[in-house]
Amino acid sequence: MTDSQDPAITPRQEAATSGPQRVVEIGDTRYTLLGTAHVSAQSAAEVRTLIASGQFDAVAIELCSSRHQSLENPDAMASQDLFEIFRQGKAGLVAASLALGAFQQRLAEQSGIEPGAEMRAALEESRRRKLPLMLIDRDVGITLKRIYHNVPWWQRFGLFSGLLGSVLSRQEVSAAEIERLKEGDVLESTFSEFAAESETLYTPLISERDRYMVLRLAEDAPPGRYRHVLVVIGAGHMKGMAEHLEGPQPRAPAEEREALEATPPPSKLWKALPWLITALVLTGFAIGFSRNTELGWQLVIEWFLINGVLSAAATLLALAHPLTVAATFFAAPLTSLNPTIGAGFVAAGVELYLRKPKVRDFSTLRHDVTALKGWWRNRVSRTLLVFIMATLGSAAGTWIAGFRIAGALFGSA
Repeated sequence: MTDSQDPAITPRQEAATSGPQRVVEIGDTRYTLLGTAHVSAQSAAEVRTLIASGQFDAVAIELCSSRHQSLENPDAMASQDLFEIFRQGKAGLVAASLALGAFQQRLAEQSGIEPGAEMRAALEESRRRKLPLMLIDRDVGITLKRIYHNVPWWQRFGLFSGLLGSVLSRQEVSAAEIERLKEGDVLESTFSEFAAESETLYTPLISERDRYMVLRLAEDAPPGRYRHVLVVIGAGHMKGMAEHLEGPQPRAPAEEREALEATPPPSKLWKALPWLITALVLTGFAIGFSRNTELGWQLVIEWFLINGVLSAAATLLALAHPLTVAATFFAAPLTSLNPTIGAGFVAAGVELYLRKPKVRDFSTLRHDVTALKGWWRNRVSRTLLVFIMATLGSAAGTWIAGFRIAGALFGSA
């Protein structure tokens, strides 16, 4: 980097807004970082004011392509194949995304401001003024996966509880508290209690995204391409992004970005565990029958009943169709011995066949999931619950029945 390209923080200029700003100059390009609240009328107005000022020849926003599509087309999920979502193992991710959206929607309904109002303002104003628009945030699904892989397994239940609590909470949120969301976005607001205490969570949730967005700027708006770029981000990212912009510019931004998009593969032990459990259970059956036929059938029946009852009961809690409950009861003991297919996949498939979601289920999905009972009322979210509950029930049944088999063999040895 030459001396003329050394970045420097300059005083705020032309700042006719009250939102936090940082201006970083690199060579001939100025980057104005505007900190916003993702649910705030004031933030949306500030975005419109700045873009309308004519100071900028490009706009970058804290959105990924999937969140951009969701913002532009809230009913986009209606075009997705739910069965394909279950087949690809994305049901948990979709449910988590819905829960996050429900938290933001609840804030929006209480404040009277649509979710992502400031991002929508940036989209509309940049389109109106024919300014280049860059989506610089990492895909929310990748961030959730990296959070999941980065935290210890015992902390994952706490994250799930925090996410669930954000949906169940019906506490009113004041205007002042909404403005305090300028310290972060919906992800950070949901997990803030954990991020403050856990470096393993803070890294993928916040610091990695700070770096990622700077890398995207280096690719899409490198110094010299534009004169003045407005970067609309949650204010919690402003300090980290400014520090990265001030530092040495990345030599290979695409390679570094791809590294931040990668999700660690499951460990070999974790991948082998389902096959190991299957082998142990089948071995237990074989030992039981080798000792006497009565013991062998006792183990098989206990495996069938424990696994089937727990999985079926779990789908019943999700208010699945009676035939779905019955199908899950018979499928769970068999799918638990076949790692290539899960009880949740069978349960969701039957539920989709019997209760195919209607157009209105997709159109009301975003609103329905803001209330606990809405997850059961809407056919889309209820099918997700059926999948998740059947999977959890079968997992519990597998471990409980497995220990029962071990106990029976050990006790009769």
